[in-house]
Amino acid sequence: MNEENIDGINGCSKVRTGTQNEAALLALMEKTGYNMVQENGQRKFGGPPPGWEGPPPPRGCEVFVGKIPRDMYEDELVPVFERAGKIYEFRLMMEFSGENRGYAFVMYTTKEEAQLAIRILNNYEIRPGKFIGVCVSLDNCRLFIGAIPKEKKKEEILDEMKKVTEGVVDVIVYPSATDKTKNRGFAFVEYESHRAAAMARRKLIPGTFQLWGHTIQVDWADPEKEVDEETMQRVKVLYVRNLMISTTEETIKAEFNKFKPGAVERVKKLRDYAFVHFFNREDAVAAMSVMNGKCIDGASIEVTLAKPVNKESTWRQHLNGQISPNSENLIVFANKEESHPKTLGKPPTLPARLNGQHSPSPPEIERCTYPFFPGTKLTPISMYSLKSNHFNSAVMHLDYYCNKNNWAPPEYYLYSTTSQDGKVLLVYKIVIPAIANGSQSYFMPDKLCTTLEDAKELAAQFTLLHLGPY
Repeated sequence: MNEENIDGINGCSKVRTGTQNEAALLALMEKTGYNMVQENGQRKFGGPPPGWEGPPPPRGCEVFVGKIPRDMYEDELVPVFERAGKIYEFRLMMEFSGENRGYAFVMYTTKEEAQLAIRILNNYEIRPGKFIGVCVSLDNCRLFIGAIPKEKKKEEILDEMKKVTEGVVDVIVYPSATDKTKNRGFAFVEYESHRAAAMARRKLIPGTFQLWGHTIQVDWADPEKEVDEETMQRVKVLYVRNLMISTTEETIKAEFNKFKPGAVERVKKLRDYAFVHFFNREDAVAAMSVMNGKCIDGASIEVTLAKPVNKESTWRQHLNGQISPNSENLIVFANKEESHPKTLGKPPTLPARLNGQHSPSPPEIERCTYPFFPGTKLTPISMYSLKSNHFNSAVMHLDYYCNKNNWAPPEYYLYSTTSQDGKVLLVYKIVIPAIANGSQSYFMPDKLCTTLEDAKELAAQFTLLHLGPY
């Protein structure tokens, strides 16, 4: 055994009995033939495994593991994750004290193994009462840059970012919805690798870096949703962006019907983007080729296939007031729409921010007002006599959920902390009295908010996601 392996093993002897821990890890290494090295705050098991030839596994083979007990190590974790397939590399994040940091990254040799790990190990009870979370991990190569002067063109932003950071591949800039000659005040910068993006973020993140005299905002861009090829082969809906706000659904339908009359089933437009539904997939693909880059009402449009999301995502969007899980329309589309930027300031809409993604609102619940005429007969009712699609906020949905199950109302407990820049950050803990003595005594999201309303809504969303649809 080499010196690096011994150092890696010794890294957590401060927490468990040194001899016991070393023996367990040595036994694991001898059994598997994998090496173990600790560096830069993480301990790597494998990478590559014994006998591996060729390049590392492709993108999409790695999963993120959260909520790991701090005194649990590879000798317990690796056998669990080996159930899903061959591990290429297991990276456990470590504290200086020798405890783990509560999360890890597991790279499998194939995407199928990674997906199986998510299916069988997400919410797995790894110790009595301790449930881990497992989800896909993608090497993010894209940064969000906010507070950019709106008059700057793509070429100017690209040149500037290449001057101040290395490895820039491209810049994605979107025109304003109301003035196509201006950008939306932000851009996405694509780098050649995750490392290049991470180095750029480290340089720009302090909050004092300026471009053109403006202090910019920097964060990781949310990764675009990946949809498997088999699912995409069935899509017959087009996502159209960069439309004029004044352009109507009728105009869009007429334009897309020009290449083949009657091919379009319906159009749903929201602000400056739309979803165009076709009767046949072949017509949708042909229309995409013909219409991409065309002008409608003076705006050059971008056309791609819409990306369907799974039912879990549908439920998440429902919690954001976008669609009811009981709706007959179970196909919701999650194409990235940067009109909801990842910004440090107040976002245009609450749902986009709380969902943690920048995607357009899919077909929405109808929200409108009607005139109230004198003499109109009114009937007093209870909110609990309504259907769930009458509620738009997760807070109301949670209250409705509890009532439907004959539970007492949820209890909200507010906590705060202070950010590095002095902002007060808020989070709610929710207790459901009826199940407080069960497997989970309370629910608290892993994100903090700057406003009370956002914190309460996020906590309610988080709780509903764990309780499951009703």
